[in-house]
Amino acid sequence: MSANITLLILIAVMVACGVYLVLERAVSKMLLGLLLFGNAINLLIITLGGPDGRAPITGEGNRVHDEPADPLAQAMVLTSIVITMGLAAFVLALAYRAYVLTLSEQVENDPEDVKVAARREGEDPEE
Repeated sequence: MSANITLLILIAVMVACGVYLVLERAVSKMLLGLLLFGNAINLLIITLGGPDGRAPITGEGNRVHDEPADPLAQAMVLTSIVITMGLAAFVLALAYRAYVLTLSEQVENDPEDVKVAARREGEDPEE
C-alpha cells in the first residue's frame, strides 16, 4: 500500500511540474511540459488499473493470482502514448515554423490581447 502512496505522490509532482512547464512562454518548455504531464497521467492510469494478475488472454499458464488482469488500463495507456506522440510532433512542427519565421521560440503577446487588457483597466488602447 505504501508503494502506491509513494507512486501517487510522484505522479502529483510530475503533474505539477508538467503544468508549470506548459505555462511557460518558450515552446520547447511547453512541449516538455506536455510530455511530462502525459507520462504522469499514463502512470496514474496504470496505478489505478489495479494489481497485476493472470494474463487475460493466454489462459491457465502460471496461476499466481485467481483474478485475470484488466486489459483496459493497458489499452488506454497505449492509445494515450500514440496521441501524445502525435501531439508532440505537431508542437515540434509549430515550433520549427515559428522559429523559421521569427528566429525566436518565445511566444509574444498578441497586440489584440494587449488592447483588450488595456480596455479592461480603463486606459485608452489607441494612445
